[in-house]
Amino acid sequence: MSIENYKQGGARRPRNRNREAFFLLLPTILLLAVFIAYPLVNTVMLAFQDYKLTDVAGAHFNGLENFKAIVADPYFPQILKNSFLFTFCTVTLQFLLGLVLALALNKPFRGRNLYQSVIFLPWSISALVIGFTFRWLFNAEFGPVNDLLLRLGVLEERVSFLGDGTLAMACVILAMVWYGVPFFGIMLTAAFQSIPTDLYEAADIDGSGAIRKFFYITLPHAKPTIILTLLLRTIWVFNSADLIYVMTNGGPSNATHTLASYMFTKAYSTLNFGQTGALGVLFMVGLVLYAFAFMKVTNYDGSGGF
Repeated sequence: MSIENYKQGGARRPRNRNREAFFLLLPTILLLAVFIAYPLVNTVMLAFQDYKLTDVAGAHFNGLENFKAIVADPYFPQILKNSFLFTFCTVTLQFLLGLVLALALNKPFRGRNLYQSVIFLPWSISALVIGFTFRWLFNAEFGPVNDLLLRLGVLEERVSFLGDGTLAMACVILAMVWYGVPFFGIMLTAAFQSIPTDLYEAADIDGSGAIRKFFYITLPHAKPTIILTLLLRTIWVFNSADLIYVMTNGGPSNATHTLASYMFTKAYSTLNFGQTGALGVLFMVGLVLYAFAFMKVTNYDGSGGF
């Protein structure tokens, strides 16, 4: 074979490999286009239209009117405040409890695998099931929580936990915390177990205590995992609507409505898909800005380094 023929064959081989890789990725690309790209583009288009499902024929372009209507909504400031309160309290408690759980599971002990499977069980349950369960637990008439507190003498009469704005928000946060703690526990446990044991042995030789090892070895090595889990969980909690919808439906008097649950309710109660799309666009822009700012503040470069 001549050198020219060899070169031509070598040039065709990478081209064939690229073509093969494209065809292998094609099903994934099509799925992403159908289930992500198309809904995203369609939502942006709806955000600038007066589009009601009850009057599809009368849909027309209305500029920024949908965005103005959302901002002018008298409940919007309260719902925005609820969203930040719900997300901050939930993610903070999930992280702290998940950190404690991961530290407890980091050292081997008898029955650790069984204990891990039980602790991580909530993460495998649907949020809808958890919402129905906690709604039953806090029911004013036949809920076990009321019954237990009455028997212990903590309460003198039954309390409507989900009928009071402050208590309802606390109950929703509690349910979401219980649901999300295993996620942090799983991720942080994996991060802690990947730290070389030589570092801890060297620290023991130097006379370092548990607290010093935690702040100078454990946390620095687990920092990339902590940052990514905090970022992802914040986005997921902020996007969460199903648990709130099932437990309180945003009540009482919008006391537990967040932007996600409010958007879901507006879409399927008023059927005003134009305003729902505008709310979704604001939602998306806000989360993108948050993710960018979070990465900047933490100096995370996206490859596990800083």
